[in-house]
Amino acid sequence: MDLAALNSATKYPSIPTYHQIDPKNGSLLDEVTAFDGDVILTEKVDGCNGRIVLMPDGDYFLGSREELLYARGDRIENPALGIVAALKPVAEQLQPTEHGQIQVFFLEVYGRKIGAAAKQYTTGSALGHRMFDIACIPLDVLDWPRERISSWREAGGQSFCTEAVLQRASAAEGVPLTPRLGTIPAHDLPSGIEDTAEFLAAQLPTTQAALDDGAAGRPEGIVLRSADREVIAKARFQDYQRTLKRRARQETSA
Repeated sequence: MDLAALNSATKYPSIPTYHQIDPKNGSLLDEVTAFDGDVILTEKVDGCNGRIVLMPDGDYFLGSREELLYARGDRIENPALGIVAALKPVAEQLQPTEHGQIQVFFLEVYGRKIGAAAKQYTTGSALGHRMFDIACIPLDVLDWPRERISSWREAGGQSFCTEAVLQRASAAEGVPLTPRLGTIPAHDLPSGIEDTAEFLAAQLPTTQAALDDGAAGRPEGIVLRSADREVIAKARFQDYQRTLKRRARQETSA
């Protein structure tokens, strides 16, 4: 198997921010991601992006956002960031579908010494994981040139599961999802920068993914997604705080 092709085909694609980011200074612009119908709000957990790549024959690989770390039977092993320790028990219980495609389960591994946000979720060494997406990938994609695979992935070529399928998979496999905060009509979403900052604070005043009672509890942000997962965007507290501070300084100096 071409592991480099498998790695590229199963990476999680870039997710846009709810308000576009100005490439010149990193501030948010006024243009927002357009949604229709119901919008599902989920907590964006601040940890390390992990993935379980389940092959049609039951073989599996574990990976971080950028690289494969482990293959069933210890064929690859890299314990980086605790991903293998957290996800190997999950992978062992997964069963392949009958559709003959690669399934990729995307999970956030967080807590114990994982980044500066670890203390927001635990006061000690607790390690958690939350599933946030599942994608299906045809096997023949692995035969493509590497550049084509990357372009296909970033253009939305991977087939992601709907919210309903995610919920069923979570229940069937016993794998917790990222916290669901609620569902609102698209026309009730805020559009302004300040309004969105207030919306985030109201929807998620503290994390719902804490691993113990002493956790600091500051959340990273919210992911907005349509029920069919055709539209998805992220809104992070720090992006809105930084933008509002910049605008306040500009108004003061004007």
